[in-house]
Amino acid sequence: MSQAGHAEGSVAQRFASKHLPAPQLRDLPPAPTRIGPIIGPGIVAAGVGLASGEFIIYPFIASQVGLVFVWAALVGLVTQFFINMEIERYTLATGETVLTGFSRLGRHWGLVFALMAYFANLWPGWVTSSATLLTYLVGGSVTPIAIGMLVLIGVTLTLAPVVYVALEKIEMFKVAAVLLLIVIGATFAIDSGTWGDVSTVVTDARIPVEELGFALLLGALAFAGAGGGQNLCQSNWIRDKGFGMGAYVPRIVSPITGKPEAAPTTGYVFEPDAENMSRWQRWWKVANIEQLVTFVAITFVTIFFTSLLAYGTVFGNPDLASDISFVQAEGQALKENVGDWFGTLFWVIGVISLFAAALGIVDYTSRLGADVLRVGYLRNTSESKVYFALVWGLVLFGCLVLLVGFAQPLALLVISAVVGGFMMFIYSGLLILLNRKVLPRQIRPGALRVGMLVWAVLLFGTLSALTFDQQLSKLFGG
Repeated sequence: MSQAGHAEGSVAQRFASKHLPAPQLRDLPPAPTRIGPIIGPGIVAAGVGLASGEFIIYPFIASQVGLVFVWAALVGLVTQFFINMEIERYTLATGETVLTGFSRLGRHWGLVFALMAYFANLWPGWVTSSATLLTYLVGGSVTPIAIGMLVLIGVTLTLAPVVYVALEKIEMFKVAAVLLLIVIGATFAIDSGTWGDVSTVVTDARIPVEELGFALLLGALAFAGAGGGQNLCQSNWIRDKGFGMGAYVPRIVSPITGKPEAAPTTGYVFEPDAENMSRWQRWWKVANIEQLVTFVAITFVTIFFTSLLAYGTVFGNPDLASDISFVQAEGQALKENVGDWFGTLFWVIGVISLFAAALGIVDYTSRLGADVLRVGYLRNTSESKVYFALVWGLVLFGCLVLLVGFAQPLALLVISAVVGGFMMFIYSGLLILLNRKVLPRQIRPGALRVGMLVWAVLLFGTLSALTFDQQLSKLFGG
């Protein structure tokens, strides 16, 4: 055997699986010298994630109990940063999605997570939230507006020539709008008394279980930024952006307006020689920076200020409802305290934010499913066609859910959050096994990164168990 052939065999052997072909050997592409060209996936993650946690769950908590639980957003974000980077590590090194990696550990693991993500997002909580806020502006009924939004999402994703490019542009616009709201709100809407209470984020920090229950608190932790299946899709987004070995993999394109079709691959691996390891170190550095300065920073600033707005406007209101209508009360308070223009702006940006999040959720749910089905089960079918079939399946089922009358956004969001938290408990453990067992020694996670994944397993496992116990007690009257 030649030296090249021996090297290919030794590296690829770690990825051996009864169900999937071995990856091919290629050099790792050079990393960019500047961070600018790879900015995108973290903003997409922040844009899709700036939804239930930022505009509904954390502000709702602040409206009910004050700022005592804002600290949990930072805990959730730091935990998710380490989860996301271990997901990115595998894709940077192989060009495969992490679900393909899980399928190397056991044939159906990828399918399990794809199904769980699909189940969590069958309930159209984000689009109904967007539609609800729109009714505050123009009136009308939530259900037909939400159905129209779902159809618009399906059409938008179907007609985009390259789906990731369209998604990135939409989420960047959404993030810019949210940051504009924060700047204006910090200037005009948050008074000195509210600013003075910011210290209670630390001094009065607690876990308000008795007031709010584990299900909502698990949702807050799980959806502080991303959560559930969205974290897994970090693989797909960085691959479409061309990170690391993902540069060799085609992207998902529209079956109508696109040109080449995405042909999924079981990936590529690189020989960990001096040149490739130098490139790896650079890729790993810029990928970490990109995630920190976009996803983590943008998300925490947003959660902090939207919670502060809710606290400063509606906290202590004895007539405040325990559902999404608190956002209506908040907007009315902003109109009274600042001016009609700001209350209207608050609702407009809320509509944009939640609609863009709903679009991103339909995208990532369908991406996960299309990747798993095409790689492991439907190898003679186009991934793009599978993707769009799943997009429209999610859209149509969401319309059906709304038509039968299940349209309470907060309840739908809590269902999604509980499923998402349980997913994170399982796949955080699998990430340890995957990246420590399959990847070459030179690029495996160190003790700190493994320790953070162990923490994620304990955190989301404990919260999931407490939530299930609480819900069972309610069900059986215990």
